[in-house]
Amino acid sequence: MAWWQNIPLFLILCPLVCGVVCSVLKGKAIRIMMAGMTLLECVGMGILLRYTAEGNISFVFAMGETGAPFGNELRAGSTEALIGLAFSLVLLLSVTGGDSSLKEDVAGKRLNLYGAMIGLLTAAMAAIVFTNDLFTAYVFIEISTLSSCALISATNRGKALFSSARYMVMNLLGSGLFLLGLSMLYALTGQLLFPQLGTAVRNLMASGSYPVPMYLSFLLMTMGLCIKSALYPFHTWLPDAYSNSTAVSGALLSSLVSKMYIFLMIKIALRAALEEAFILRIGDILFVYAAIGTVIGSVHAIRQHRLSRMIAYSSVAQIACVYLGISIGGTEGITAALFYILAHSAAKSTLFLTAHKLRQVSGGADGLEDLRGAANRNHLAGLAFLTGACSLTGIPGLGGFAAKLYLAQAGIARGGWRMSVLLGLLALSTVLNVAYMLRASLILYSREDKIPSESPHRHDPLFAVTMIIQIGLNLFLGLCGNTVMQLFRSGLTLFI
Repeated sequence: MAWWQNIPLFLILCPLVCGVVCSVLKGKAIRIMMAGMTLLECVGMGILLRYTAEGNISFVFAMGETGAPFGNELRAGSTEALIGLAFSLVLLLSVTGGDSSLKEDVAGKRLNLYGAMIGLLTAAMAAIVFTNDLFTAYVFIEISTLSSCALISATNRGKALFSSARYMVMNLLGSGLFLLGLSMLYALTGQLLFPQLGTAVRNLMASGSYPVPMYLSFLLMTMGLCIKSALYPFHTWLPDAYSNSTAVSGALLSSLVSKMYIFLMIKIALRAALEEAFILRIGDILFVYAAIGTVIGSVHAIRQHRLSRMIAYSSVAQIACVYLGISIGGTEGITAALFYILAHSAAKSTLFLTAHKLRQVSGGADGLEDLRGAANRNHLAGLAFLTGACSLTGIPGLGGFAAKLYLAQAGIARGGWRMSVLLGLLALSTVLNVAYMLRASLILYSREDKIPSESPHRHDPLFAVTMIIQIGLNLFLGLCGNTVMQLFRSGLTLFI
């Protein structure tokens, strides 16, 4: 085994150790530890991507000597490495870009807990990306749920505590459904590792044995992950959780946590359920819910008068677009969904971090009218917000436009009634996106009649560097999208 093939295990263990260390550090040292930990994740994922993409290979890291069905395995290829690199980069940019907000919102020993929870969430992210068995996936789903709940309630404000409780209830419901489906599938196949599980499912399908329980088990797992990733109509926990947490927590929840669960669903669909069976029985259900969510999420965003809730509701619509790609299936549909995950993660983290800065120069106000002219008081935050908003809207040259273009191409390749519905949804979604993002941008850049009571605007070099990278990331995904898609297409052949 080459030395770099140990990286997946290191990327899981390292944040766990760093999380423990954060619990005994103080103040600035905690924030430095979080940034260093996420930087190590980026470096590790980058090295892994280089070797797997150059050799066009994937490999399995066996955890211990026990074989199937009881052994645990990690599997890594260019697809896992690219997704992991994107998630790690969002983690790094969110932690560093929101450093000043942590000083304000999370104080004292709560910062120790916050650092420990960031470590747990990072470990869960890496484990879900690399795991090759369902049981390990479930364990780290629970770890990510608990750590995310703690990140929401870190500010100790009443609304944040209520939001974290609601988040916990809904996500535990999703976890319960996932565990029930997992248990049923294990009873039918006696397998937990994806390769052996896929073979057992294929044999059951060929023999015609237990078709209803098998499809029901996959449906339960899919419903559980839909709840946890906030697909409409299971999105009711999302607006409060995103808008009432800290800037860093909002960026991580919207850009990372929901996408981890979607990536796990893709792994289950391709490696365990077999794509044809998944699309045939469950794809139509997902398509209907995603189609409704694409419209309803944007309509709710238009109706909001608070910037943070508007950004939160836009996530409902964008997550639904990812599910549209999954429900279409095929190489084009899955790769379009994966690219949409990257584009949405880059844009959404930018919006949440800049929204905090724009509120900061407006006396802490969150109402859209109270933020009138805020972009003129913090030019870099305004420019970064505009970049993220234009990306989600679908302005050419940015990641969001490329994501919608690849999704449209996937629909055309699929053909049939799905193509017509998908193209209509993308057109309507773009119009709705413009309605609320353009309104917010115009308000932020408009000339205010009355200068609000604003907080002192201090120069923040770390935030400035982070925003420049965020803007560059959104531009890279828009201008070099074909390169990323080619990596996904080549990696997907080894992913199954």
